[in-house]
Amino acid sequence: MSIRKVAVIGIGHVGSHVASSIITQGICNELIIIDNDIKKALSHGEDLADTMAYMLKRVNVKVGRYEDIEDADIVVMSASGPIFKEDRLEELEGTIEVMDEIIPYIKNSGFKGIIVSISNPCDIIAYYLHEKTGLKVIGTGTVLDSGRLRARLGRQLNLDPKSIEAYCLGEHGDSQMVPWSSAFINGKPILEIMREKPYIYGRLRLKNIALDTMKAGWNIVVGKGSTEFGIGAAAAEVIRAILEDERKVLPCSTMLNGEYGETKVYASVPCVIGKSGVEEIIELNLTEKEQEEFHSSCRIIKDRIKAVVSDK
Repeated sequence: MSIRKVAVIGIGHVGSHVASSIITQGICNELIIIDNDIKKALSHGEDLADTMAYMLKRVNVKVGRYEDIEDADIVVMSASGPIFKEDRLEELEGTIEVMDEIIPYIKNSGFKGIIVSISNPCDIIAYYLHEKTGLKVIGTGTVLDSGRLRARLGRQLNLDPKSIEAYCLGEHGDSQMVPWSSAFINGKPILEIMREKPYIYGRLRLKNIALDTMKAGWNIVVGKGSTEFGIGAAAAEVIRAILEDERKVLPCSTMLNGEYGETKVYASVPCVIGKSGVEEIIELNLTEKEQEEFHSSCRIIKDRIKAVVSDK
């Protein structure tokens, strides 16, 4: 029996909640946590290990070093620079500095698995990690945003979010867009249902819902300092899909090579996630307006990528 091994690099607010979600769901057999603050890493490791008596499955939690990731299946990248920056590029520069410190350790470790990147700005960092390591890199992208979108629709309609299929695409950030033409409730288009039953569904204000979804992360950060539970669950969903070879469709950030008319950019689109990572990209039939919104989001990501690459 093969041992499923996951390593989390960066065990702050986000990384610790990802680790907790992995353990709670019993996704892997061995969890390695790595952080430059050894004291904090040891404390988190002890705290996480203390949950084992009450978990569904036993997960062996270890505080490790980079050489311990050589035989890992997945490395979760959650290290980042300061998050309270008015200028997004300034925040990006800080995170790139952190990545430049970590990348040589990953390359020297002999790790050949899949990197699941959470660090923000998600799309740019995922692109950067892929370019600098040559490894398979999946950004969690709008997996979290899409979950927020479905949760908001579910609350307004008093429906289980799992009965709703709707995606945020493009940037994990302000320029993300929602292709409402490809949103469904139990297999039926939302736009069609709104026309047929305006007395029930006519109250939906789709633009407001999309805007509220986009702002949700920042509102949480302002209120309590960081997002934790949502991203923990979203990252665990991606990790489980890989390790279980679920071939589950999730809107992850991945390199586009002609899909949706875009190239050389990491952006979130519906992806089939399995043991090899992104195994297929599903191209939705976007309207002309939606396609332009998606292109606009990708242009913003590309501009930020250029700002990073030009300095290297």
